[in-house]
Amino acid sequence: MKINLITPAGRDLRNGNRTTAERWAGFLRKLGHEVVLEETWGGEEPDLMLALHARRSHPSIKRYAADCPERPLIVALTGTDLYRDIHSDETAKESLELATALVVLQDMGLNELEPRHRSKARVIYQSAEPVCLQRPDDEHFDVCVIGHLRAEKDPFRVALAARLLPSSSRIRITHAGRPYGEEFEREARLHAEALRYRWIGELTRQEARSLLARSRLLAQTSAMEGGANTVSEALASGVPVVASRIPGNVGMLGEDYPGYYQPGDEKALAQLLYRAETDDAFYEMLKARCEARTHLVLPGREKAALEALANHLHRFAPSF
Repeated sequence: MKINLITPAGRDLRNGNRTTAERWAGFLRKLGHEVVLEETWGGEEPDLMLALHARRSHPSIKRYAADCPERPLIVALTGTDLYRDIHSDETAKESLELATALVVLQDMGLNELEPRHRSKARVIYQSAEPVCLQRPDDEHFDVCVIGHLRAEKDPFRVALAARLLPSSSRIRITHAGRPYGEEFEREARLHAEALRYRWIGELTRQEARSLLARSRLLAQTSAMEGGANTVSEALASGVPVVASRIPGNVGMLGEDYPGYYQPGDEKALAQLLYRAETDDAFYEMLKARCEARTHLVLPGREKAALEALANHLHRFAPSF
C-alpha cells in the first residue's frame, strides 16, 4: 500500500508532531508499505493519506479529499486540535468532516468529539523505547522538563515552583526546549539565574532521552496537550511523572493518578515536587502507578494499531 503521511512539522524541527510522523513512517515501512513523508501533499495519488493536525494540514486534507474522494483519509488530532481548534476554527472543523477516520492519542481525547465524529475515531497511544536509567546523583533530586518554550506548554511553571521550595530541598530542575520567540528566551534566562533551575536549550532526541535517564522525575506542565511523547518516554522507562491535571495528561496517566496539580498553580506543584523528594512511599507509589501504564506505550501495540486501521480502511475502499 502506498501511504502519504502529512505533517506540518518540517524535518529540521524537533517537536512532537515530527517525532510522531517519523515513528509512524518507520512502523509502516517495516510493515511493507511505501510511505511518502511530506509537509504538504504533492499531488501524487496514494492508496491512503494519513495527516497529522486538522488545522495546519487542512490545505492538504481538503485537496486530497477533492481529488481522491473514494480513497481513505485518516486525520490524527493533536493537542491544539482537540482542545482548541476543532471547537473554534472552521478549517479544523472541515478536516473532521472530510476524514474517513480520526486518531486521538489517549482515551480522554474522545470526549472532545461530537458523537458522529467519535464513531469514526480510534485511540492510538504513542509508544517509546525505554531508556537505560543511570544512577541518580546523590547530592541532588533531579527533575527534568522536556518541552519547547511556548504558551501551550506553560513552560516556566516549574521554575516558579522551584522558588517556593524550602532551603533544605535537594531538587535541581533541568529544562530542555527551544524558545518560540525572544520573549520566551529572555524569560528562560531570567529564571535560570535561580540556583535550582537551569535551562539548557534545545536537545536532540537522543540527548533528551539521556536527560530523562538521569532524572528521578519528569515534570509535564502543559496547559494543552494531546498526548505527550515525553510522558510516553517516561512511562516506557520507569521514570515517575508529576503533571498538570489536564485531559491530555489524565488520558495518559489515569483519572486517579496521585501526581497531579491544578494547571497554573506553582504552589501546589512545589508541594508535589517536595513530597516526591522527601516521601519515599509517595515516590514509589508514583513509580508503581506509572509502571502499571507501561503496556499502553509498547511499540508493538502502536505499530499493530496503525496497521489494523490502515488495512481496515483499505479493505473497504473501492478498487482503484
